Amino acid sequence: MIEDYEAVSGLWHTTAGMGLRSLDDSKEGIRKFLERNPRTCFVAESSLAIIGAILCGNDGRRAYIYHTAVHVEHRNRGVGAALVAAVEQSLRDMGINKVALVAYTTNTAGNAFWEHIGYTLRHDLTYRNKTLMEQF
Repeated sequence: MIEDYEAVSGLWHTTAGMGLRSLDDSKEGIRKFLERNPRTCFVAESSLAIIGAILCGNDGRRAYIYHTAVHVEHRNRGVGAALVAAVEQSLRDMGINKVALVAYTTNTAGNAFWEHIGYTLRHDLTYRNKTLMEQF
């Protein structure tokens, strides 16, 4: 929910290895993402504080996970795995059979997490992108 934006943005900004862009990850950018993907974005709470978040979007065929973060004090307790499981179940319910993500190669903790929960490293692809609008 967009009402959680400030708390989630704060979590992202304090999570090592997180890649953020002011344009895409602004409140308006996240609002647009949530409107397009209302069933695949989740937060985890403890004592009414947000301790984890995950964004996932899809093109109707495949899904992509973004900005998965768990507060450092709540890691290794299953919070991240539970967020991913919620996304995966929602995708199954929608009939989407494949999900992918991009993690910085220098994000050692993040890559270890993804490998631990069964996400495999692809060596047969080259990731490319193009920025259409510069950050503000």
